[in-house]
Amino acid sequence: MTPVPGAGGLTASWLTDALGIEVTAVRGEPVGTGQVSDSLRLHLSYADETALPPTMVAKVPAADPSSRAAARAIRTYEVEAKFYAELAHGLDAGIPACYFSAYDPEPDEYTVLLADLAPARPGDQLAGITPEDAAAAITELAAFHAAGWDDPALAALTWLNRHDADAAAFTAAMVTDLYTGFKDRYAADLGPEVIALIEDFMPSLAAYLADREGPSTLAHGDFRADNLLFGGPRAAVLDWQTCAYGPGLADLSYFLGSSLPVEVRRAHEQDLVQRYHQALTGQGVHLAWDDCWTAYRHHAFHGIVMAIGASMLVERTPRGDEMFCTMTTRHAHHALDLHALSLIG
Repeated sequence: MTPVPGAGGLTASWLTDALGIEVTAVRGEPVGTGQVSDSLRLHLSYADETALPPTMVAKVPAADPSSRAAARAIRTYEVEAKFYAELAHGLDAGIPACYFSAYDPEPDEYTVLLADLAPARPGDQLAGITPEDAAAAITELAAFHAAGWDDPALAALTWLNRHDADAAAFTAAMVTDLYTGFKDRYAADLGPEVIALIEDFMPSLAAYLADREGPSTLAHGDFRADNLLFGGPRAAVLDWQTCAYGPGLADLSYFLGSSLPVEVRRAHEQDLVQRYHQALTGQGVHLAWDDCWTAYRHHAFHGIVMAIGASMLVERTPRGDEMFCTMTTRHAHHALDLHALSLIG
């Protein structure tokens, strides 16, 4: 069988081979707001009774060439396919069940077939989420962080542990080059205070990326409202395309900085970080509170780096522009509130 057919190749015949049971009919419809991959809800009919569900969500390479190129540059299709194939099943966290995962390196294509969690409610990156939803998400974040905390087996996975001096230098050079276009596109909407903070930070970018503050674990890399579903038995974590063996506190800082409106984050930040710390230490991780808080502050710039890189590499859309401006503004105020620049380089 062809392991990675793309959206047009998700036929009944291909799905029969992938799932190991005869699929007699399939209908697909777009779902989600992702820009690096395309997602479809598949409505399936089977020849015989089966425990498999009548709907699944398929993730396949993006149709847009710029998004495809961005995915190849940072290995997102390979990473997500391998996460579901090698790690997801062993984690006690809110991660959708995976029925099939494959990656073809030569054309850089992949397919994953996941549990459809509808009618769970997606987080809204633009509106932001409530402190209650943030707390539910933090419970799941702490669960998979604790499972991978300082784990030598994860450190040995070359597809997951991608950080080294060359990778940090490459990312710093790329983001620096992209910043001019980012500023031209968004400066008028971001305003002078946000641009000034970014430009105060940019000379320290290389040092920031080279210095990975805090212990490493299974880090999601893009843990934010749009990649979460709420309303089920537990919050569900989607889009594992940027997972890595890296500092867990970067996930937490990025999440609270990006996903809560500024005033809501200011009012609930300390309690939510403490919730994470208590959940993590309650699962046997040794992390002093002062070290937790310092690493959380240090990583307030993670979202700014992500926003500059992602906005200029993926397909441009009106929602994308609004999202990147909203997130960048929140991240800048987050870094200012935490005096994060004083911890950098």
